[in-house]
Amino acid sequence: MSALLQATKLGVSVAGRDLVLDLDWQIQAGQCWCVIGRNGAGKTSLLRTLAGMRELERGQLQVQGRDLANWPLSELARQRAFLSQGRVDAFAYRAIETVLSARHPYHDAHYWESAEDRAIAIAALRELDVAELAQRDVRSLSGGERQRVAIAALLAQDAQLMLLDEPANALDLAHQVSVMQLFARLCRDANKAVVMVSHDLNLAHRSATHALLLMGDGSWLAGPKEQVMSAGQLSLCLGHPIERFEHGSQTLFLPKD
Repeated sequence: MSALLQATKLGVSVAGRDLVLDLDWQIQAGQCWCVIGRNGAGKTSLLRTLAGMRELERGQLQVQGRDLANWPLSELARQRAFLSQGRVDAFAYRAIETVLSARHPYHDAHYWESAEDRAIAIAALRELDVAELAQRDVRSLSGGERQRVAIAALLAQDAQLMLLDEPANALDLAHQVSVMQLFARLCRDANKAVVMVSHDLNLAHRSATHALLLMGDGSWLAGPKEQVMSAGQLSLCLGHPIERFEHGSQTLFLPKD
């Protein structure tokens, strides 16, 4: 079976600086990957490259065995979804309209949303605990509410591969936990695959099955989280000493003083 996403000798650079070199990486259905690195290590640039939103500089990138560049955009949108780190709402769309827009890749023979589309959108808003905001102008929402509407749109898109840039950004603690649990559950029960950038080591470890560490000098380390997220490797990756503790069934990471 082809990997959902496969990078071969992939390179990412910004302003002449190599951030990722010769990345050989496979994302399989059912896997939840966290991408970890310090600021400027290339996490967002890599994610945008994987999504096809940034020019492929070096190497090869395939989605389900097919070169990314050979996917028509409407078909690609049914295979992979992308959640950006920030967003600007210039127009007065209601939350329900924002989520319904994610159903457009499925409108091959019709323009207007169907009853099924609306049911999917409402279910996604309900999953993210924002169904009561469906008729609100997105510009009137708090940062956390707007983030949950964006994640609801991602769910409504129903792609098997989800690329997420800090999905817990702006969320309160309860919703941080519930959102990360949601993505872990989608991988485990619905055979989705997730690649998410996260700065919270504890939330990432609880949700992820695998980890990709970007060292900032082009080098990287990828594999199952228990092999990759060691105190020594995280300390090297983040440029600060990290301690790892086991507390009951949980693993905790804390910075050393």
